[in-house]
Amino acid sequence: MKMNKHTYTHFDTELEQLQQRVLLMGAQVCQQINKAFDGYTNADMALIEDVIATEKTINRDEVELDEMCVQLIARHSPTAGDLRLLMTMMQMVTDLERVGDEAKKIAKAARKIIESGPAFMPSVELRHVVNLAVAMLNGALDAYVRHDLTAAAAIVRQDKEVDAIYKGVMRQLVTFMMEDPRLISRALDIIFIAKSIERIGDHATNIAEYVVYMDKGRDIRHEGIEEMEREARNAADGDAIEP
Repeated sequence: MKMNKHTYTHFDTELEQLQQRVLLMGAQVCQQINKAFDGYTNADMALIEDVIATEKTINRDEVELDEMCVQLIARHSPTAGDLRLLMTMMQMVTDLERVGDEAKKIAKAARKIIESGPAFMPSVELRHVVNLAVAMLNGALDAYVRHDLTAAAAIVRQDKEVDAIYKGVMRQLVTFMMEDPRLISRALDIIFIAKSIERIGDHATNIAEYVVYMDKGRDIRHEGIEEMEREARNAADGDAIEP
């Protein structure tokens, strides 16, 4: 990742350490999602309990990383670009903590399903959308590291696919419940899991949008995908004409 040079080399060191911890938090929450869903599909209660317990560690990371950002700002009065970088990291940490919350919700819904037994369990395929949501989150973190607005815009576009799959799952489950009321309880648990997956896609989208703020100083969260893609094209054109 390209960083500006500072008079205070200690600032550079602290900033790099902070960024590494944020990325480690991102890797951990991705792992949490996969473990929660594997626990659900394999009826593995040990995995599920591990996800629920680890969520406390993620909460502590959020508090510690927020405090590190605040301390860096207070001690070094960073330049505008570095201040945006620190603000971006604070926003990212909040989204990553919420992804950890969604992984915990998946685990808790899975625990309820497993404890209730396999009877009256509607068959719905969720693995593809889980993989897509995790890929989005990893892609958003990579776009942040590389300051890649084009990749960030692609992540936001992918969220439309996640939303469409979620709506399809909802339609399936409603149909199951109408056809066989005995499936209602388990179908509602699966709806909670599907909603958490959809929310993970939303948080990945937020992180992708922060890349624009970090690089351009523009908050485009409410301006739509077309505006983000326009920023990505402008950035690519600017790179192309650099000597």
